[in-house]
Amino acid sequence: MERGDPHGVATFFSPDTLQSGATQLLGEDVARHMRVRRLDVGAPVQLVDGVGGRALASLRRLAKGSASVEVGDVESVDPLPAVHLLVPIADRDRMLWLAEKATELGATSWRPVLWRRSKSVSPRGEGAGFQAKVHARMIAALEQSAGAWLPAMFPEATVERALAAAPEGDRLLLAPDGEPILARATEAPLVIAVGPEGGLEDDERARFVSAGFRIVSLGSTVLRFETAAVAALGVARASLSLGAERTHG
Repeated sequence: MERGDPHGVATFFSPDTLQSGATQLLGEDVARHMRVRRLDVGAPVQLVDGVGGRALASLRRLAKGSASVEVGDVESVDPLPAVHLLVPIADRDRMLWLAEKATELGATSWRPVLWRRSKSVSPRGEGAGFQAKVHARMIAALEQSAGAWLPAMFPEATVERALAAAPEGDRLLLAPDGEPILARATEAPLVIAVGPEGGLEDDERARFVSAGFRIVSLGSTVLRFETAAVAALGVARASLSLGAERTHG
């Protein structure tokens, strides 16, 4: 599938907030993708800024290291109901894959958690350099899906810090022995916590339960962390959408 919407207009990310009628300068990566797409001056493109702005624009200049576009009317896209994701610090490649899918599914925020069993993983995804790679993958996924909102990225945290910073709302902790995730209705804002490979330590689990997290399961099999996170986020999005339709129907 090409980047952008199904009508063939390529979508690109703007690091600056979009403004109607402005001339926007885009960087080398975008310019390279435009050349790959063989876009000519005057070609229409779609821009998204990751904070709800979306606009059609016209390509005005394409150079090796930059591109200049004229922005049309900017549409303000409302955010989806909030679903915050606590992910384990784990294998780097699998975390990057999850970052893409979380963006496509509209995760509201992303916070990596250093579980006790995360410490044995090598090479694991952590540090400022890795966070930059996660951000780049999220941008690519936003362009591919033509979404309007990037997940808010929060710094890596210990279990204690993650709990202290967790947003208020419905809270779910994934574990194979929990009740089915659809056993009860969920409401936004929603926080989904995904444990590490090998499972949770008893005291870590107890801390989350004490903080109001409900233990839920996606089935009887043990899932990889990235599979569990994507499945739970997809279920949450579908459930919240259905609940909204029933409320306004």
